[in-house]
Amino acid sequence: MGILDALSEMCPSVRTRRRIKKRPQLETIEMKVRIDCEGCERRIRKAVEGMRGVTGVEIVPKQNKVSVTGYIADPGKVMRQVARKTGKKVEPWPYVPYDVVAHPYAPGAYDKKAPPGYVRNVVADPNAAPLARASSTEVKYTSAFSDDNPNAACSIM
Repeated sequence: MGILDALSEMCPSVRTRRRIKKRPQLETIEMKVRIDCEGCERRIRKAVEGMRGVTGVEIVPKQNKVSVTGYIADPGKVMRQVARKTGKKVEPWPYVPYDVVAHPYAPGAYDKKAPPGYVRNVVADPNAAPLARASSTEVKYTSAFSDDNPNAACSIM
């Protein structure tokens, strides 16, 4: 195919007739789906594995988490397919690791239902974001009494 591709690039009439399709990138879609039993897990797996472009499915029933990996152009299509085939409520995975959020125990970030080591993604949620972000005065006071700068406290006292 190397010679044919080189020749097709030299001939402008051949190149304009052929449409070059852009393949979707490999991505992972994470969803939150209530998984009660092994039957629910099996139904979700059957709904997703039949889709075109899906290369792998990982289901964690304890966290109610479904991860779909593959060459998928529309993540919403996968979510709609799971909701339609299983009859369950499907939403994007709302949690991020504990280390990513600056103030994990802020009212908008902390969630009792979150799996261990995760908090709610407040950066993506516009309603909870102001509650979880520190103001400039809070940052000044917390950095003044940090272990990284032991002489800063002396200047205040």
